[in-house]
Amino acid sequence: MPKIERVEVFMVDLVPKVKRTDAIQSFTSQETPFVRITADDGAVGVGYTYTIGTGGASVVELIARHLGPRLIGRDPERVEEIWKALFFHTHATAVGAITSLALCAIDTALWDMRCKRSGRPLHVEAGGAQRSVPLYTTEGGWLHIPTEALVEDALQAKARKFGGCKVKVGRPPKEDAARLAAVREAVGDDFEIMVDGNQGASVDEAIRRARLYEPFDLGWYEEPLPAEDLGGHIRLSASTTLPIAVGESIYSLQHFREYLQRDACSIIQTDVARIGGITPWLKTAHLAESFNIAICPHFLMELHVSLSAAVPNGRWIEYIPQLDDLTTSRMQIRDGHAVPSDRPGLGIEWDFEAIDRRRVEGLTRLIQ
Repeated sequence: MPKIERVEVFMVDLVPKVKRTDAIQSFTSQETPFVRITADDGAVGVGYTYTIGTGGASVVELIARHLGPRLIGRDPERVEEIWKALFFHTHATAVGAITSLALCAIDTALWDMRCKRSGRPLHVEAGGAQRSVPLYTTEGGWLHIPTEALVEDALQAKARKFGGCKVKVGRPPKEDAARLAAVREAVGDDFEIMVDGNQGASVDEAIRRARLYEPFDLGWYEEPLPAEDLGGHIRLSASTTLPIAVGESIYSLQHFREYLQRDACSIIQTDVARIGGITPWLKTAHLAESFNIAICPHFLMELHVSLSAAVPNGRWIEYIPQLDDLTTSRMQIRDGHAVPSDRPGLGIEWDFEAIDRRRVEGLTRLIQ
């Protein structure tokens, strides 16, 4: 059997090409830790994870000091066994963001190697349920953008055959409603509009906002409340006709189970990095399927296109291009749908010369 003999960890920093603001923060930097795993038979898998500006160095050090050394000598084909072992090894810091992000970098590298060994792309290796997934755009919906620009971006997305757009909310409620009214009037009824509150509201405020938003027939109201407020989401879901979407800030399968069992949401938005990798992402997708609920993942479109195509309930891909400067490939778009790559592996073709130029000094570690 093959054995892991080398683990390289490093980080690059990406500055977004457009200004990104929401109800609680600005997205100023994508710290992107990478893991490159090499087996004794020469097989290589590359995985990655991300932050929105803080914690990347902590992810690198957790892998370098505690997780990476435990990979040496293991069979890389035993992906589930490795994930469980690493999760248990870090049980004192799990469930939590830094641990999940670190596990993702390793898990995606192992899946990349697994797919390359099998000669199959990720979307087939992980299930092969769909050939493509509809796209919606977030890039033109940030909170600072004026109403006229929101409308123009939505119309451009519709012209590109995208199925919808997402608008950030968090301005005074009636101002948000006026912005949504302008977008709905411009795009008509055959185009989805989603809104994202980025956990910025209290329960009473979210209930009032939902009533203001209902006339616009929204695809969903995303992250209206802090993710840890399960009870608040239960109250909100029972009070509105709008689908409530949660998940980008939920870090474990068990927490998703609680939301689903207690009717606290209608859509889940599991983020492969924040849930800890492909292995737990697929579990949350299938868990949601058992509740007849769609998964519409958050961010990381270059990886989520393959995962959403792998499962039958992958409904939407969020269009936010971020890896163009680090790859030689682009996500395929056909008639407003994201099409997963048929190349063996994750479906991402890395430009390692560009990556090496962007490495953050002092954050490269080698374990062997």
